[in-house]
Formats: sequence, structure tokens, C-alpha cells
Amino acid sequence: MLGPLTRRAALALGASFAVAGPAEALAPGLFAVPALSSQARRRFSGKTVVDIARQLSERPFVAPPATPERFRTLSYSQYRAIRYRKDRAIWRGEGVGFELELFAPGSVFNTPVAIDLVQRGISRPLAFDPELFDWGEAAPTREEAARLGFTGFRVHSPLNRADYLDEFAVFQGASYFRGVAKGQAYGLSARGLAINTAQAAGEEFPIFRKFWVERPTAGAGALVAHALLDSPSVAGAYRFGLYPGEVTAMEVSATLFPRRALTHVGLGPLTSMYFFGWLGRQGVDDFRPEVHDSDGLAILTGRGESIWRPLANPRTLQASAFVDENPKGFGLLQRARTLDRYQDLEANYERRPSLWVEPQGAWGRGWVELIEIPTDSEVNDNIVAYWRPEAPIRAGRPFELAYKLSWCAEAPGAAPLARVTQSRSGKRESGARLFVIDYEGGPLAGLQGLDGVTVEASASAGRIDNIVRQPLPGGRGVRVSFDLDVGDAPLIELRVVPWQGRAAAGETWLYRWTA
Repeated sequence: MLGPLTRRAALALGASFAVAGPAEALAPGLFAVPALSSQARRRFSGKTVVDIARQLSERPFVAPPATPERFRTLSYSQYRAIRYRKDRAIWRGEGVGFELELFAPGSVFNTPVAIDLVQRGISRPLAFDPELFDWGEAAPTREEAARLGFTGFRVHSPLNRADYLDEFAVFQGASYFRGVAKGQAYGLSARGLAINTAQAAGEEFPIFRKFWVERPTAGAGALVAHALLDSPSVAGAYRFGLYPGEVTAMEVSATLFPRRALTHVGLGPLTSMYFFGWLGRQGVDDFRPEVHDSDGLAILTGRGESIWRPLANPRTLQASAFVDENPKGFGLLQRARTLDRYQDLEANYERRPSLWVEPQGAWGRGWVELIEIPTDSEVNDNIVAYWRPEAPIRAGRPFELAYKLSWCAEAPGAAPLARVTQSRSGKRESGARLFVIDYEGGPLAGLQGLDGVTVEASASAGRIDNIVRQPLPGGRGVRVSFDLDVGDAPLIELRVVPWQGRAAAGETWLYRWTA
């Protein structure tokens, strides 16, 4: 099941249809609400969605029709009480290895989404049927039901055992979607596109207006879904290939048709939560040592450098840019994988997935942008990361991109270097800041001594002193510590790299200290 709604998700869902427009202006057959759809069965191919997105981009954005007010004002608990009837799951008992369950509207999930099923090249629209749900206290009247539509879907497949179909992917809300791999619990989210994130003028949240889900072939082990994205700035055609397993992979390809130049756009955007950890507990009164869905941003640059940037919950909004060309991958990872790191028997933070983005093809020059937003609660998603191309995406021309998402425990294809497993900080009696970084595995594991291991540490301001190397117990790796005299600097960028001879032995550790 989905976890608690977050503030960021609620804001996104509210903003996703904030641009007003008459429902009657929608082009027939493009993205009608399922309950009002008169679309007959029609031929479908991957080019179908591209053609629709192109046509859509040639006219102004029109907001979807509104869900009846009573459903928009449902409390979260009232909405959670609405259940899809499992005996009505799509493809149930057909032996294709997948089932779909649909989401009703309500609470912040009030943007209708059209859904078609595709079989043998023919698409068939799903009309909204209130009999698909147990509504609890929220049962619609006949008049209300005629104005309701689905708000998304979830996908089930044998994931943790062969005789049971687990939920492993969800598409619901704006262009958000989530996934899990074997043994995991839901955590961070991905999105179709990010526009104007953390900009003063306000963020634009594109929506998926319609999905086409292909009936799987028995034994194929994959599900294919297509989506039509829309916003005031852009329309787009998306294709998702979903492969559940030890690592749940999603192959994503998209063709974007900008209505206007996209000057601040995020490709492969990820959204997560970081409340506190050992690098910062200021103002935190909590029995748990750490609380987060992700603890760091990892980047494998086009030059082959492995970067680890611990996340922070800053006092003011922070944006960081990691300039690169043709990145090999980036992601928000959860490396703390044991219960003792969290001491939370309910949240299962140790089971939250990492999410790795692997570009397909050359993405050119740009930067991985990390946004860290202050939060005073773990229910708020406050971390965003994406690739921002250096050149704006021009209006009136199609823009194609492809990438692979891996919902996993650790990023696939990482360089054989020592990984940062913990980062800590505390105040010295002298007033300096002590930083402690644990590197484990790779060439730093199993060392008999530290001869030949050196540490490169630098700071953009202040002064670094007392760099110390110590072996970790059991030959796991090396602990690096240093003192930072911050002086009167309000912000300091820190960089640490362990070396073994002339080769980097561990990830490049980057961190932004703020006063």
C-alpha cells in the first residue's frame, strides 16, 4: 500500500491542475475522462502516443475537469478506506504474471486519468465503474459517479515468492511513480519531468493525462505502459518497460514537444525525504538515530569519477550543481541497511529502495542538480535530484531522451572503490567541527596497514587540520577524520578523496557545511 501523503506530493498534486480552462475545450478522443469517454476501440502502436503528444503541443494547455468537491475534501483516512476490489483486478487468473488495480479519486488525488488497455495492437478504454471499489463512507451518488475518473493504477507481480502477486509499482499523482525490488518497502519517488524546481516564480508539475497499458505475454516477465504527459510548457509521450525482480528495472523513453523553451528543466527527476542523521541533528528531539528515505546522492560522472554527497536538512533552501558531460549515472541511495541505524520498528527505513538513473545515449553537457528543502517532519519530501541540461530545450522541436531506472539496494555498475558507509560531524571543545567518514570495501578492505593510503582533503573556505586515518575493525576499511575551523564563513564546500598510491581508493566525498 502507499505510505502517508507528503507535503511535497500534496503541493504537486494541487499545482498539477491549477491552470484553469473549460473541459469542453479538450479535443475529443485525446484524453477524455474515462466516465465521459466515447472513444471506440482503435489501433495502437508506440507511435500513437507520440502523434497525440505532438498534436496536443500545438494547442494551449487545458486543465482536466474538476473532481466533485466532496471527493476533493475527503480526509486522508477517508480516502485510504476506499479499496479496489481485488477480485476485479485486471488480468486476474489469466496467467500473464501481472495484475492491475485502479485508484479512485479523492483527497489530493483528484486529477482524472484516462486508462486504455492494449491487446494485439488494439486499445480499449476503461470506463470508470464505482462497483470496482469498496467506498467506505465515501460512496458516490449516480450523478457524482458520472463525473469521476480513475487517478492512477498499481501493478502486481510475483516478486517475493512465486505463489503471490506483490505490488511493485504505482503510477498516481501528477507525473509521479514509485517502485520496489524484492524485499523492499516504498520510499522515494520518480517523476516524468521537473520544471522550474525551487524557482521563485513557482514550480510547474506536469501531469500524466492518459495511460495505455499493454497486456503482457505470458512468461515475458515485463509490463509495458505508455503515458501522455502534459503541462502549460510541454506535452510528451512516454514509454515504460517494467521488470520486477531482485532489482526492479524500468526502461523509460520519452519524446517531448515543448510549447515554449524549457530553460529550467529536470530530466530523470527523483524526490525523497531526509529528516536527520549523524551529520545534523540540530533541534531534533527523537529516540531514533536517523530518519530518512535516502541518505546520499551518488554520481558516476562521464569521466568515471564516483561521487558521494551525503544529504542534509538545511535551515534554508539549498541548491547544488555537479557539472558534468554525458553522465554515466546518478541516484538517491539508501545505504544504511540495518534496523540498528534507525531503531524504528514501524517505518522500515532500512528497507527503502535506492533509485539509480542510467542515461541511455549521450546527454551532453549539464549538471546533476540537488535541491535540499528545510523540513521539520519526516512526512515531508524535501529532497529533489535531476539532470539539468546546459542548453535550454527549444520550443517547437521534438526532444528525445531515454534512461533506465533501477529500484535497488545499491547502485548497479558502481566502480570497484571503497564506499562511504557513514558520515558524522560534531563540535570540538576548540569550536572546530570534527568530521568522521567511514570507507568500506574495495581496495581499502582487508589492509594489513595503512602504508600507501593517503587522504586528499580540501575546503572552499576555513581551514582543515588534523587529518587522521584509522583502520576499521575486522578489516572492513578505513576511517578518515579531520577538523574544520570554519572561521566566519557562512558556507563551506568540503571534498575528501582517499588514495592508494596514485589511484583513487574510494569515492569522492563532497559536503556543504552551512552555518
